[in-house]
Amino acid sequence: MTPPSDPPAGARGRRQYRYYDLVMAAFVTVLICSNLIGPAKAAQVTLPLIGPVTFGAGVLFFPISYIFGDILTEVYGYAYSRRVIWAGFAGLIFASVMATVIVALPPAPTWKNQAVYEAAFGSTWRIAAASLTAFFCGEFVNSFVLAKMKVLTAGRALWTRTIGSTILGEGVDSSLFYPLAFYHSGLIPDALLPKLMLTQFIAKVGVEVVFTPVTYYIVAKLKRAENEDWYDRDTDFNPFTLETKR
Repeated sequence: MTPPSDPPAGARGRRQYRYYDLVMAAFVTVLICSNLIGPAKAAQVTLPLIGPVTFGAGVLFFPISYIFGDILTEVYGYAYSRRVIWAGFAGLIFASVMATVIVALPPAPTWKNQAVYEAAFGSTWRIAAASLTAFFCGEFVNSFVLAKMKVLTAGRALWTRTIGSTILGEGVDSSLFYPLAFYHSGLIPDALLPKLMLTQFIAKVGVEVVFTPVTYYIVAKLKRAENEDWYDRDTDFNPFTLETKR
């Protein structure tokens, strides 16, 4: 009988999970939707005691990616969440490049919707670069803070970690995106940027708070199904590696 060969070096010490790939796919899907579908529309709702509030429709999508990030870090740990963040980053780059190429292709004479298509998918490279930068920094801050808080709280009071990490992660995201994308751009008055940043930040954190019971439910289910509840006590928090050894 031929003895079994050793596993590849990169696979040694790496656990196989039942639902990790599905959570990754959901994360990347939500992230791409938030950047391709949401930004094209400005929505407005009228709130009691506040009045009309205008916001980018992407605010409905983007916080969900932070919820997935919380779930990934809480169950699988920072190293596995890091791989998902990089997958999302790569997906955003690919989607941005392909959207630019397709918008730039000369329209056929029978195609009468080029202007609509450009409005929906023709984000400038400045906005795309700002979105990528803000996502990368915000997601890693979110995952890092949650992982550290889990160790400090000994796994208790999950809501403090999910909301606390989102406040910091979304704060970094919003404070980077709007100045990088719109400062001195002529698209949005500079004086309006702080108001937009605050509105988006409050809305995104509010979504996290509202979805806290759902986060609790999914985390509990995954921990039981995967038989995993990882604590990042000795983790290498370098964001520029994909290592997941246990």
